[in-house]
Amino acid sequence: MKFFLDSAIVDEIRVALDLWDIDGITTNPRHVQASGKPFLGVVQEIGAMVAGTDKTVSVQTNPAHHNNWQAIVEEGRRLAPLCPNFVIKMPSTEHGFKACRVLTDEGIRCNLTLCFSAVQGLQAMRMGAHYISPFIGWKEGNGEDTDQFIEDLVDIRDNFDFDTEVLVAAVRNGRQIAFAASVGADIVTAAYAVYQEAFAHPYTDLGLHRFQEFWDKTQYE
Repeated sequence: MKFFLDSAIVDEIRVALDLWDIDGITTNPRHVQASGKPFLGVVQEIGAMVAGTDKTVSVQTNPAHHNNWQAIVEEGRRLAPLCPNFVIKMPSTEHGFKACRVLTDEGIRCNLTLCFSAVQGLQAMRMGAHYISPFIGWKEGNGEDTDQFIEDLVDIRDNFDFDTEVLVAAVRNGRQIAFAASVGADIVTAAYAVYQEAFAHPYTDLGLHRFQEFWDKTQYE
């Protein structure tokens, strides 16, 4: 199971790479806007942070192109050469799937984002997607079952031996991370604060407090 950080905040990414050995980064328009930096500048800055590694940076194409596969392809062709670590993100739409096939055939890796059904995921896999990004936080927040959704995508991938990696996105808590790992998803991507909360536990804090009391009352040598 790989952990990706969902962020375009350079300081967060730097800590996550150093402290957690994060395996990759996913960006989207909201994260880029939150960074306060121009799109091309910040994604290239992030790419430089993982240069020389196998860590990927998912870079999203303009959402306005969701019904224009030619425009998605043209943008993907412009973005991919900027950094060998880039994976080009496009939506799970008819035109997104078509653009994925064209770019994949040209050797450009693609991440099909905004996936909300197993059939969308299946089509992304058929079209050669490097990653498929099922969004679970949004679905769960709307009262939908996300556990079966992830299981179905993993089963489809395994049944037909697709090369696509299942990248579980919009992850909101540690339970979702653990479940995705338990059913064989390849990757989760979550915000910096989600990992911080998931890595912590009140009983760990309680145990440390108690152990410190004993330690402080014990002779070291």
